[in-house]
Order: sequence, then C-alpha cells, then structure tokens
Amino acid sequence: MQQSSFILKQIGVVHSEIEGKTYTNWDKVISEIHLEQAFQEGLYKLDQYSHAIIVFFMDQFDSHASHQMIKRPRDREDMPETGVFAQRTKYRPNPIGISVVSIEGIQDNILIVKGLDANNNSPVLDIKPYITEFDTRKNVEVPKWMKTLMENYY
Repeated sequence: MQQSSFILKQIGVVHSEIEGKTYTNWDKVISEIHLEQAFQEGLYKLDQYSHAIIVFFMDQFDSHASHQMIKRPRDREDMPETGVFAQRTKYRPNPIGISVVSIEGIQDNILIVKGLDANNNSPVLDIKPYITEFDTRKNVEVPKWMKTLMENYY
C-alpha cells in the first residue's frame, strides 16, 4: 500500500484549564473552542443540538511512543497488552482525538462545551453535530478491561 500524506486545516483551538495528563472527571471540564473567524458562520444553528462531536489533534505528547503498536493502556500493569487500534490512546500513528461533548453555549466564534477530553491549546480539526441515528449503535460490546479503565473518566 502506498502511503499518503494529507494537509488538514486547524479550524480552532481548545481553551481549558487542562494542561497535562488527566484520566478522571472530564465530565466536569468546561472548555471553549475558539474558531478562526472564517469558520464562525459554521456554528449557525449548532445550538439546536444538545451535543456535538469534536475532532482534535493530540499534539501534546511524547511522539516516540507512537511507533509502538502494542502497549498497556496508560502503562498500567493491571491492563492487558493490546494494539493501539483496540484502545483510545493518544500514542498512535495519527494522534487524532474525538469526544462527544454537551453544548453549553455559543458566543460569536466561541463554542462552549462540557466534557471535552482535550488539553488546553489542542488544535481543533472539525465539529460535527451528535445525531443519534448516526452515532448510537445497539448491542455494542466492550472488553471488561476497558470498562475498568474508564471508571471515573467521565
């Protein structure tokens, strides 16, 4: 397979109190997404939704670990070794993050959200409305170790 490169535009930046690694209580974090002025009109009527999906770039990490395809989630000894595509680690070939957030408000070019697990100054790549018919599935299975890992995350 021939590898390709892509150029993505940053549409905005996250402003929040989170500066480093944290693995708990993201549901309490209020963040502001400051959009570039050119994209402000794209927020029109987004406030009719209760939730959105934020796509962001996880650029604030030690990238040498992204070459390791099998690792323990959060380097915890009580977690099994798994491939990076079987977890939501930021240590992956393309450190792209996604979060479902509640929309708390919109002020001009600023989207205020709750529950975004992105650090302060993370580049935002896209915003999509959360639409139940697209984004919810029935009969979803998740391994027991992942349920343990996610305790108190949100």
